[in-house]
Amino acid sequence: MSDLELTRLRGFQDSLGADARAMSLVEERARAIFERYSIKEIRIPVLERAQLYVRSSGETSDIVEKQMYTFTDRDEGETVVALRPEGTPGVVRAYVEAGLDRTDPEQRLFYSGPMFRRERPQKGRYRQFYQFGVEVFGRPDPACDAELLIMIDELCRDLKLPFTMEINTIGDQKCRPAFRNALVQWARAHWDELDDDCHNRLDRNPLRILDCKKDAEVTKSAPSSLDFLCDECRGHFEGVKDLLSAADVKYVVNPRMVRGLDYYTRTAFEVTAEGLGAQSTVVAGGRYDGLVEVMGGAAVAGIGFALGVDRMALALEAAGIAPSGAPNAAIIFWGASAARQAMVVGSQMRAANLNVAMLSPERKMKTLLARAWKMGARFAVIIGVDEVAQGIVQLRDLKNSSQRGVPVAEVARAITDALK
Repeated sequence: MSDLELTRLRGFQDSLGADARAMSLVEERARAIFERYSIKEIRIPVLERAQLYVRSSGETSDIVEKQMYTFTDRDEGETVVALRPEGTPGVVRAYVEAGLDRTDPEQRLFYSGPMFRRERPQKGRYRQFYQFGVEVFGRPDPACDAELLIMIDELCRDLKLPFTMEINTIGDQKCRPAFRNALVQWARAHWDELDDDCHNRLDRNPLRILDCKKDAEVTKSAPSSLDFLCDECRGHFEGVKDLLSAADVKYVVNPRMVRGLDYYTRTAFEVTAEGLGAQSTVVAGGRYDGLVEVMGGAAVAGIGFALGVDRMALALEAAGIAPSGAPNAAIIFWGASAARQAMVVGSQMRAANLNVAMLSPERKMKTLLARAWKMGARFAVIIGVDEVAQGIVQLRDLKNSSQRGVPVAEVARAITDALK
């Protein structure tokens, strides 16, 4: 039997300790805020027909062309399936398959979980990554766009994350063709200044030329979508901006920003955070009023976004505000009677919402105190035979090395008061 190196695959990450806690914090806060906006959860499969993403994302998207993990199933039809690279197509498929597009089209849904793309790995870009996303159907009005952006703003502020919100409009089927043609003409005039990726995108999806990071300086002179808007799209965008201003949400209009997938229309937006380098986008989304119909459903409006849980956790770490997850107290005990008392005290402390760690009784006091300090505990609760007999614990403040006896019933309150 040959030796097998059991290490994680390239582009896949283990999240331990503080990293996992930061991701959980983002997910918990997102869930709490989304539910306050009356957005309900949907759970979708991690495996779908590959054709779902070809139809929704477009054959020329990087997701379909380069990034999907696909394989042929062993069923009779030898169905080609894919690990989901994004959440929106699966949510739309579930929405249409349930018949909601015709029976109850106005729906507000959020999803969460892992996505998979075979990208070139780097910090903030993994082949398995986690998203929290929102999709709203049946609302074509600018108030819906503004409400989602207000919600994102609330989440970022709740997390105390330094961020910048950028918005744009890319028009619709009426006015975007003129913008597209102007962009094609500009690109042909600047052909020698553009890289091979832009050359390849020109005929298939020219708007994505504006996505190019290599040619960012060149594309500054490209036409702006704002100069080609029809009255309806312009009015919609002005409505979004007015409502954001009314809610005191700070934003920047970036006419060079477009979304990388074919199904977007009108409002597009991104939120970026500091400290992430090239992978600074932590939230991205926009309106996709034609997608439900493309997927075989009714002509129902839609808008949504995806939040990168991994990236937002990294942004919290970069800003120095990631949660520590350290216990408030560590319990140290020796002997059977002390063990029983430790269980009682631990339960009381946890009922008071304290984070408590129970340490092994197999080590010496000095080693256990050092362990408690290394874990980040502020207090050590020490219980021995004498303490059990007296109905107390020794409460040691590890920060200033002070210690005092505290009645068992008062331990939780003593720690809570000291932490205020």
